[in-house]
Amino acid sequence: MATLSLKRLLKKGGFPVDNSKDYAKTLEKLQLRLVRIQQGVWHSQRRALILLEGFDAAGKGGTIRRLTEHLDPRGVKVHAFGPPTSDEQGRHYLYRFWQALPKPGECAIFDRTWYGRVLVERVNELTPKTRWSQAYEEINRIEKMLVDDGIDVVKVFLAISPDEQLRRFKVRIKDPYKQWKITPEDIDARKKWKAYVEAAEEMLKKTNTRIAPWHLIPADHKHYARRRVLEIVNAQLKHHSDWMEKEVLHRKARDLKKALRKLKKAGS
Repeated sequence: MATLSLKRLLKKGGFPVDNSKDYAKTLEKLQLRLVRIQQGVWHSQRRALILLEGFDAAGKGGTIRRLTEHLDPRGVKVHAFGPPTSDEQGRHYLYRFWQALPKPGECAIFDRTWYGRVLVERVNELTPKTRWSQAYEEINRIEKMLVDDGIDVVKVFLAISPDEQLRRFKVRIKDPYKQWKITPEDIDARKKWKAYVEAAEEMLKKTNTRIAPWHLIPADHKHYARRRVLEIVNAQLKHHSDWMEKEVLHRKARDLKKALRKLKKAGS
């Protein structure tokens, strides 16, 4: 597996941008391909799971909107996971995610995931080290089990620089329509930036597996990040649209032959 490094990405800086005049057209083409992928998942009764992680204000919500904009809402479920409820706290940390796994024919998107165990819970010392340090292997096993069971798993981490995060925080504070997106806890979390980067670095190192690889996306420029995520999801799930194309052509030919036989019988 290729080595991913959040530290190296942040140190390098100069995040890629997308100033293309064809951005809107490119995005729409990618979104329409996702429609065919969803149709393939639905008709074959397969399952797909997209896991989104990243810094606060990294653009997960906007990315999800672009992913789902043209999809049939009956076949795609978006789950935004916040802190566990009191009932969930008394259960295994994977319990609440297990309940939200896609059903046959569905695509599911997780906004925040079981990786919170080794990110937020680790950084904020909500879980003892003896517990969160076990989670890497637990998560690797659960993801392998899901893939072996026929679920396509796509994992994306959106990374932004601390300066860009601060800029987006200021925009949210000033805009009354965006203030709901930011909390005092989000601002306080900036004090633990280095600890979060350390936690994310170890997460990428220990859970970037062949069967469920990570995709680390530089996300300072929203257009670039959104396009890249849609490209990655399309590439990872393309076999569903390929299946759909073949099935449509097969059915069309078969149905036309039936219609032709009926026409011949009617004329005889």
